[in-house]
Amino acid sequence: MVADVAILMGSDSDLGVMKGASDILQKFGIDYEVAILSAHRLPVETAAFAQQAEERGLKVIIAGAGGAAHLAGVLASHTILPVIGVPIMNGPLNGVDALYSTVQMPKGIPVATVAINGAANAGLLAVHILALGDNKLGQKLKDFRLDMGNEVRKKGLRLHDLGFEGYMLHKGGKK
Repeated sequence: MVADVAILMGSDSDLGVMKGASDILQKFGIDYEVAILSAHRLPVETAAFAQQAEERGLKVIIAGAGGAAHLAGVLASHTILPVIGVPIMNGPLNGVDALYSTVQMPKGIPVATVAINGAANAGLLAVHILALGDNKLGQKLKDFRLDMGNEVRKKGLRLHDLGFEGYMLHKGGKK
């Protein structure tokens, strides 16, 4: 199996967040690989991964990291493949430092950056990129969007039928 997407993270503590990307890719039937790499602790291996990614058949790299969060940027500096950065919430700044580190890339080395802990959207962005060359995948993506809209409609109808208080009770919420 040749993976289309790599899901990379700076630490095993990021696994819980990055599972969001994995879940989305599985839902769409996209082959992916997962690895832990560190821009600071494994700089040679991280650069080599990025340099060999295209040759290995990868099409998109998703990279999640917290704190200094240089993983996505370092990967992007060593490949022309699209790199999607996922800032991970941690530390006293709750991921804002990771967001700034990921999104503030120098001209010429872009990293597509999603929200803090936004791994599911990173997975969806990878699906969008892959769908550009795959009509069947594009249709799955359109169907996914229709399903999301239908869920919102159902909730709206339920709210209309039950009223605010009834809906909150039905959801297990508090008055």
